[in-house]
Order: sequence, then structure tokens, then C-alpha cells
Amino acid sequence: MENSQHIRQSSLIQMKKSVEKLGSSTENFGDPTLMRFLVARSMVPAKAAKMFVQWHKWRAAFVPLRLIPDSEVPDELEARKIFLQGLSKLGYPVMIVIASKHYPAKDQPQFKKFVVHLLDKTIASSFKEREIGNEKLIGVLDLQQLSYKNIDARGLITGFQFLQAYYPERLAKCYLLNMPWFFVSVWRMVSRFLEKATLEKIVIVSNEDEKKQFIAEIGEEALPQEYGGRAKLVALQDVVLNPPSED
Repeated sequence: MENSQHIRQSSLIQMKKSVEKLGSSTENFGDPTLMRFLVARSMVPAKAAKMFVQWHKWRAAFVPLRLIPDSEVPDELEARKIFLQGLSKLGYPVMIVIASKHYPAKDQPQFKKFVVHLLDKTIASSFKEREIGNEKLIGVLDLQQLSYKNIDARGLITGFQFLQAYYPERLAKCYLLNMPWFFVSVWRMVSRFLEKATLEKIVIVSNEDEKKQFIAEIGEEALPQEYGGRAKLVALQDVVLNPPSED
């Protein structure tokens, strides 16, 4: 245990030095945040540092206000297809996507902003006063009543690529529910773009036993009645969060 802790601390120190060599700084970020990048890059400090610097530059350019306001993603919000529930048994916020309400975006820049908007808001919903840096989320993709016009492989790939590149180790688990037969080939194609670590966190719920496990893992308090829980569906835009403390 002590040896493991020593390796973690040593890796963090090396990563911070590597970030400085790349012309950036970790000054405003705690160890839990940096550790996510290390885990995502197999505890190799140089690779983690490179990933962190790329993320830092992207974040400053893509999210200059530190958040994407509702006013910048009106078309995506209008569909009311994303729902943000309470916390799972392990304290992870639960985000539900109802795929039958989604259509491939005509405005790709807005769609990319929406991905960041929903991920940021979902993660922030688990903050207790301030961000720690190691918060994770649970995603639920409900494919019930999916039709061909709802299929958006590009959108799915974009979402997972953003998670992998800019939200390392933020995904606790992703459940796919009610997958129709014609979506299997689409999912196979999407899966090719996913890292092994991401694929290992995805659970396809396809029978009653798996559904019971899904309910047990998330908990009835957070799950809506439609999914075997006791909660009500709450649209993403109807959730109001208190701004996190800066200190």
C-alpha cells in the first residue's frame, strides 16, 4: 500500500515537471485532477503531461467562459432529450439520453458545444461546495423506440471521443438499454473508435437479470419510474446548480 502511494506521488511530481517543460502549469489543479490524466495514460508521466497540456489549451479555447451557457445550445436543448437525475448509490450523477428524441445535428459546432455543456453540468451536479477533480458520471443511453432517422453514429463517436480526450476517467459506467437489432451493426462501428478502457465501462443491458443488476447498481432513488426506480425524469435544462466555491 505504501509502495503504491509512493509510486503515485512520484508519478505526480514527474508529471508536474513534464507539464512545466511543455510550457504549461498545473498550479490551479489538485492532485485528484492530475491523477485522472495519469490513470488514462497508464501512469506514464510524460504521456499524462502531454494529454493534460492538450486538454488545458483546448479548454481555454473552446470554453472561454468556463461553461457553455444554455443560450449557445438552444437547438439541442429544445429536443429535451437529456435528463439529469440524482446521484447513484456510489455518488455518481446519472445522465439519461433518450435516443428517440435525438436527430443528427445540422449544426455540428453547436452539437460539440452541447456535448461539453451536458458533460460539464452532469459532473458539476455532484460537486459538494467545490470540485475535487475525481468526480465521475454514469451515462444511460435508452434506445427504446429508436428509428432509422434517430441513428447518429457520428454524434455518438463525437461524444465518446470528447469523453476520452477531454474528460479522462470521468466515465464510471455507460449503460445501453433496449438496443434494437438494427442498431447492433451501428454500435460495432462506433466501438472501433473507443479505447479499451472506455469499452470496459460500457454495459449492454439485454435481459431481465441484467436489468435487475442495472437497477441495483444505480439505485431506485436516482432512477426514474420508467426504468424501475422511484424518481421522476428531470430534463437537463430544468436542473439549476449552485455555482461551485472558488476557494
